[in-house]
Amino acid sequence: MQYMLLFYGNQAELMNMPREDAMRFHGAFMAYTAALQEAGAYVSNLGLRPAADATTVRTVGGKLQVQDGPFAETREQLGGFYLIDVADLDAALAWAKRHPGAERGSVEVRPVWGS
Repeated sequence: MQYMLLFYGNQAELMNMPREDAMRFHGAFMAYTAALQEAGAYVSNLGLRPAADATTVRTVGGKLQVQDGPFAETREQLGGFYLIDVADLDAALAWAKRHPGAERGSVEVRPVWGS
């Protein structure tokens, strides 16, 4: 079954990490990706540009609205995702607990329709 692991963190803090911390954080993501691949659970992953680069589209009262930036102002923003293929929710949660972002934010685990 496929699960999306969605990483949320404080982008301002992440973007302003000292270089040594940023290199360690990046290395943790590389090791995590390698572990998923070695376990045969890896499907794909991508990081996202900062929320300030987002554009939000919605229809209100039958009229299309396009807004620069994210819809919601929150302390944590969606920073990226991993799509994994594992046996069940318990396995997905085990991988989420190992996600490097869990130490600096949160990881939402969500099943994918049709998988």
